[in-house]
Amino acid sequence: MSKKYAIFITALFCSFLAVFLAANALTPDQEFSELENRTLAQRPELTLKSLASGAFMKDFETYTTDQFVGRDAWVGAKARLEALMGKQENNGVYFCDQDTLITRFDTPDAQQVATNLGYVEQLAQKTDVPFYFGLIPGAAEVWADRLPEGAPNASQKDVIDQAASAVPSAQQVDLYSVLMAHKDEDLYYRTDHHWTSLGAYYGYTALMEAMGITPVPLSDYEKTTVSTQFYGTVFSSSGVRWVQPDQIDIYVPDTGVSVVSHTYDQKGNPVEEPRALYDYSYLDVKDKYSFFLGGNQALGVVTTSHTDAPKLLIVRDSYTDSLIPFLTAHFSEIHLVDPRYYKGSVSQYIQDNDIDQALVLYSVPNFVSEKQLVWISQ
Repeated sequence: MSKKYAIFITALFCSFLAVFLAANALTPDQEFSELENRTLAQRPELTLKSLASGAFMKDFETYTTDQFVGRDAWVGAKARLEALMGKQENNGVYFCDQDTLITRFDTPDAQQVATNLGYVEQLAQKTDVPFYFGLIPGAAEVWADRLPEGAPNASQKDVIDQAASAVPSAQQVDLYSVLMAHKDEDLYYRTDHHWTSLGAYYGYTALMEAMGITPVPLSDYEKTTVSTQFYGTVFSSSGVRWVQPDQIDIYVPDTGVSVVSHTYDQKGNPVEEPRALYDYSYLDVKDKYSFFLGGNQALGVVTTSHTDAPKLLIVRDSYTDSLIPFLTAHFSEIHLVDPRYYKGSVSQYIQDNDIDQALVLYSVPNFVSEKQLVWISQ
């Protein structure tokens, strides 16, 4: 290499760095990444303490990575290059057949699983009403045939089988069989971990079977597509940017249904916040799954026009949000408890609100990692 060529390459490289340094300096910082669905790091405050401890440099490195100009394009390019090189996973997400992104399911912590099952059993023993328990297998289980060949994938069926023996005081809801029977259908979003409304319908039929209730036939519903531009949380974490978006469908009209979310203000006073079965405002933002019930809430009460029907309480995760519309045909009230935010006694709540039936319903991946289920045993 000649000296002139070496100088040229060095100058070109320095110019490249200068351009990006200038672009980063002139580009306003972003607070939130829509594509990644997370808050981005902001410029850390420089103090003697943070500098001496090394915290400032660590935080500043995170800040520069998050605020790098054109970050979304670079993340997508990196994932595309890795896929071309044969890489089939990024950030715990598999690049699967049929344009599907599936979160890897690793062998769960056995002690955590046993502990959580114990909490469910304790609640079942404290409850004097019919009590049901169901675990929903995720896409990594039902759509295992879409995974890359040889991809590590722990068994979610083993967890479901363990639940059947560890919670004898509850009647088990067999969601596994019905979902596996329809696995060739669009049961899950390709870019998100949740089941679709169709998947939720089949889950609903399994619950009705366990309860001895005749479900409404799918043919009685008219499917309505409310969005064709849904990119879920799996898409956000995968780095992949080339897959097609999902569509969100609904089957049940929201006529005669009201929803109230019960929260507390900063002084600890109870507050009732009106919600809706379908919150259309969320279709205009990244978090479109919150279209169902308006997203996370500690305690929600869904009231229907069937005033003579029983009351159901569900201890649940977010999979239940898209299941609720189907349940409105059979219950007068559906009380939704999320142990991540609700810290009251569930068994006492069942007594105080004249609940007729209770259900614990979780997806397997969420159940095995949940650390707040201790609250339901109180």
